[in-house]
Amino acid sequence: MSIDVNSLSAKELESLISKAKKRKTTLAKRKPVSVVKKKLAAQAKAEGYTLAELFGSGTSTPRAPAAAGKAKKARKPLGKVAPKYRNPANPSETWTGRGKQPRWLAAYTSAGRTVDEFAIK
Repeated sequence: MSIDVNSLSAKELESLISKAKKRKTTLAKRKPVSVVKKKLAAQAKAEGYTLAELFGSGTSTPRAPAAAGKAKKARKPLGKVAPKYRNPANPSETWTGRGKQPRWLAAYTSAGRTVDEFAIK
């Protein structure tokens, strides 16, 4: 973020300077990152954890929620499903009713037959 101070009025400059001073004092009051990391590691160790277990990557900051949402979630594998439809011309060709219709069934249905005609009884 760059601010063109040449285009600011005297009042705007004073406001900017006071905001910068407040920010500087806030940052000066904070402890160094290394000190905070050591404290966190000691507290985690005292409770029986590591920073990697708590924050996922061994750093002192957890991942941002937006980045965590982009990660792909592991899906539960689907179980085997018994076939529900069979090709009368080739009984080895079956379809469970899930996903895209097989070509043989699509050909029959486009010729005017219904899917129910091929149901396995």
